[in-house]
Amino acid sequence: MSFFFRAASRQRPLPQEIARSLKDSLVALDTKTGAKALEDAEKNILTLRHTLAGDGEVEPNQEQVLQIALEICKEGVLSLFVQNLPSLGWEARKDLVHCWCILLRQKVDESYCCVQYIENHFDLLDFLVVCYKNLEVALNCGNMLRECIKYPTLAKYILESSSFELFFQYVELSNFDIASDALNTFKDLLTKHEDAVSEFLSSHYEQFFGLYTKLLSSTNYVTRRQSVKSFCWRPQMLK
Repeated sequence: MSFFFRAASRQRPLPQEIARSLKDSLVALDTKTGAKALEDAEKNILTLRHTLAGDGEVEPNQEQVLQIALEICKEGVLSLFVQNLPSLGWEARKDLVHCWCILLRQKVDESYCCVQYIENHFDLLDFLVVCYKNLEVALNCGNMLRECIKYPTLAKYILESSSFELFFQYVELSNFDIASDALNTFKDLLTKHEDAVSEFLSSHYEQFFGLYTKLLSSTNYVTRRQSVKSFCWRPQMLK
């Protein structure tokens, strides 16, 4: 009986151990080949998900979740998440996206540590936008981007980056699911943060509406309909 009690009460790995194991296994994907490296990485991602969100039997410990977020940033794991996303299997990608969303929401000492990490590595956002071209990970990247767009500094960067114009191509892709997902991300970019959007439109008015007008005359009926339906420009956005 005492054996089972000890086993049941055994704690999960420490935050530092989880972050370090994740880093090592994701780095190994770049340096090793074979199923073992992938298996290790996916196993560690699942451990992270269970620690952040619970596993159905044990609820997450919020203090531990916050510590994991700090360690993830310290070890540069967010960058490895984005860089290795295409290498992972379907289930692991889903777990990774779930972890990404939870991590970005963690507030430590009045600041979102993972958001701050991305602010110092804006290239991750460009990578996620470009990955819409990859059919296997496009929807995963869309979910990750929409989580990022909830934060004004990240949304502002995407709006002002050269990769933003890619959305005008993505919403007309022949793959309906990806085009619809890109349109949802596009909509969030232009509606979530009024001040940032107003500033963007004021400085990129002709360029933006030149591209937007083309969407309104698209040969794709769904694109035309959603472009009209989704974006009702308000005068105050052009102040």
